[in-house]
Amino acid sequence: MSAASSLTEAFEVLADEFNDAHPDARVELTFGSSSSLATQIEEGAPADVFASADRQNMQRLVDAGVVSDPVALVRNRLTIAVKRGNPEGVRLLADLERLDVVALCAHDVPCGRLADRVLDGAGVELDARRVTRAPNAKATLTAVADGDATAAIVYVTDVAAAPDAVTGVEIPDERNVVTEYAIAVLDGAKPQGPARELVEFLTSARARSVFARFGFPAV
Repeated sequence: MSAASSLTEAFEVLADEFNDAHPDARVELTFGSSSSLATQIEEGAPADVFASADRQNMQRLVDAGVVSDPVALVRNRLTIAVKRGNPEGVRLLADLERLDVVALCAHDVPCGRLADRVLDGAGVELDARRVTRAPNAKATLTAVADGDATAAIVYVTDVAAAPDAVTGVEIPDERNVVTEYAIAVLDGAKPQGPARELVEFLTSARARSVFARFGFPAV
């Protein structure tokens, strides 16, 4: 299964549960940005299930004739991640303009595209010389955790998964955006049965309870 990096912690738990309940099947997880994973799948990379952090990259595969019936998985929203304890006193999106280095996801991945929308909507202009772009949400958060950036814009679930390394600063609802994740079995999955069972499990009530534990609101 190829999945957006922001799903890492929840999917690792759920994959273990699925494997325990299906001894004849084995879930192997590959994480990355949704856009890069979609490109890899288009180019023939082996995968049976794709979970995207947005509908746009899933639609790419629908248009390419790779998947047919994507379904909604979970939702997510953005937050500001700062060094633990928030030593710079970041409270607002506008505070990012005064920081030394701000980490954002790459422009072409969902978390980067959404962050650009949030910043534009708030009228916040960051000096490009003080912005670092990472390939996915996890790498963007790591820039703050490792001290390579003072703050980042990532998903709320990424911050929730790293409470010992970073602190989250909420982005108000009127300035924030929500993304809907989608999941689908690839048309070329062989065999189809186990892949469809996996998707059914990941959209079940049990899976929703695990997603909620990691901060994902239900669709």
